[in-house]
Amino acid sequence: MANRRSFKADDSFLEKLCIGAFGTKAVIHDLSRQGHKPIELERGSTNYKIWKNIKIKRVRVPDILCLNCGLRIEARAKTKPEISMSHSVSDPNRGWDKGLCDNDAVALSISSKTGNGPTDWCIESLIQYLPVGELRKAFRENHVVLEKPKGAEEGFELRVVWPSSIASNNGKVIDITPYRLKFRRTSDDRVISLSLSKRGIDLTPLVRVGDEIVKSQILASVIPASSSFPCSSRATEETFLSLLASYSVADRYAAVKALSHLNSLDAVEVLRRRMNDNTEHIYVKLEASAGLARLCLNDGMDFINKTLKGEYLEHRLEAVIILGEIDPGISHDTLISVLLDKGQHPDIRAGAAWALGEQRRPSSADALIESFLELSEPIRIEAARALRKITQTSKKHILSRLPSSEDDQRAGIAWAISKSGDIEVDALIGAMVDDDARRWVAYILGTQNQEEYLSEIELLRSKDPEVYFAVTVLWKIFSSWIYGLEEY
Repeated sequence: MANRRSFKADDSFLEKLCIGAFGTKAVIHDLSRQGHKPIELERGSTNYKIWKNIKIKRVRVPDILCLNCGLRIEARAKTKPEISMSHSVSDPNRGWDKGLCDNDAVALSISSKTGNGPTDWCIESLIQYLPVGELRKAFRENHVVLEKPKGAEEGFELRVVWPSSIASNNGKVIDITPYRLKFRRTSDDRVISLSLSKRGIDLTPLVRVGDEIVKSQILASVIPASSSFPCSSRATEETFLSLLASYSVADRYAAVKALSHLNSLDAVEVLRRRMNDNTEHIYVKLEASAGLARLCLNDGMDFINKTLKGEYLEHRLEAVIILGEIDPGISHDTLISVLLDKGQHPDIRAGAAWALGEQRRPSSADALIESFLELSEPIRIEAARALRKITQTSKKHILSRLPSSEDDQRAGIAWAISKSGDIEVDALIGAMVDDDARRWVAYILGTQNQEEYLSEIELLRSKDPEVYFAVTVLWKIFSSWIYGLEEY
C-alpha cells in the first residue's frame, strides 16, 4: 500500500510541474507575440523532469527574462481563475515573493485538463500580467485573504488570495456601479452581475462600459491586471553589466544569463572573469561557463568538465543539465562519456542519458542501448526514455539492434519502439530471430492501437501464428474494461 501512495504522490507532483512548465511556455510565446525577446531565466521552468535522488537548490529567480527590456516575469499557471500564491510565514525562502522585485511581473495563465494522464494539460490563450510592486502593496495593506492549507499535500503553507471578480464567459460590459459590475454573456445574452467587494475588501474595476471581455479575464481587483504587456526595448549590454555589481545573487545570475546570449567581446571577457572568480556563487559561475561553451570557447567546456568531476553531486547534475542545453556539436561527446563512465555516480549518468534524450541525436542510440545492461535502474530508465525520443528519427536503426542485443537491451529497445507508434509489421517480422525476440515483437505490437494494424496483422498471422496469437491476446486484455481497474 505504501508504494501505491508514493506513486500517487509522484503523479500529483508531476501534474503540478507540467502545469507550471506548460504555463511558462505559453507566457514565453505571448511575450514574443508582444515584441519581447524572452529567455528561460530559471533553469527547468519549461520542463517537468523530476530529479528524485539529487535535490538541486538553484538560485531563486523569476522564470523568464526579456533581453530587449530587461524585465523579469514569473509565470503562474492556475487550474481555476484567481490571483493566488502559496506562502510560508515561517520560512523566508518560501515566501510568495521570494526572488522577486517590485519591477518584476507575474504572468497569470489558466490550465485545463485534456485527458486522464498527469501530463494531459493545455493552457488557455489569455495571459494576464500583474505588477509585483502592486501585489506587495496590497499584501502589506492587508487587502488580501489568507487561507489555511487543506492538508499535507499543500506543504502546510498559507495561500494568499488577492480578491478579484473574474469573467466566467465571453461577453460585453454593460454597467458599472460603485457596488456591482454587469456584463452580457455572448452565448445567451444573459446578464451576469459581479460584486465589487469580496470579504469586505473593495475591488477596483479594470474595464469600462462597452468593453468586450473574454472568459477568465480579471474584471475588477485590488491590483491592476492586463493582457497587454508591451516591450520598451530599453535594455542594453550595459544594463546587464551593471547588475554584476549587485549584492543579490539573483541579479548577478540574471546578468550572466543575459550576457551569455550577447555575442560581444566585452560580454565574453566579463563571463570569463565571473567564471574564474572564486568568491562567486557556483551557479553564477556555471552559467558563465555555459555562455562561453555556447560560443564554442574551450575554457567554458573545461570548467563544465571540471565540475563534472567535482565533490558535490548537485553541481555535477547541474553541469549535465547545462550540457543538454548546449549545441550537440559541442556537448554530445561529453554527455556520451559521462553516460558510459562507470566511475561516475549512477544518478549523474542517468542525468546524462536524460540530456541526450533532450538533444534527440540519432548518434546517441548505441550508447543508450549499451546502458540497458547497467545494474542501476535509474540509468536504464532514463536511457529508455531518451531512446524513445530518438526513435522518431532513427527507428529503423534502433529496431535493427534488437536481433543482436542481449535480453535487457531488447526490453529497452522494445519499450522505446512501442511508445513511438507508426510501426512497420514487416520490419518487426524481420527482427524475430529467436523466441525471446518473438516475445518482444509480440509486446511491441500488442501495445499498439488494434484498429491501426488490422490490415497488416494478417501478414504476421501467415508468418508466425504463435506471435499473432500472443498479439491478439494482448489486444484483448488491454482493451478490456477491467484493464487498469484498482481495488480501492
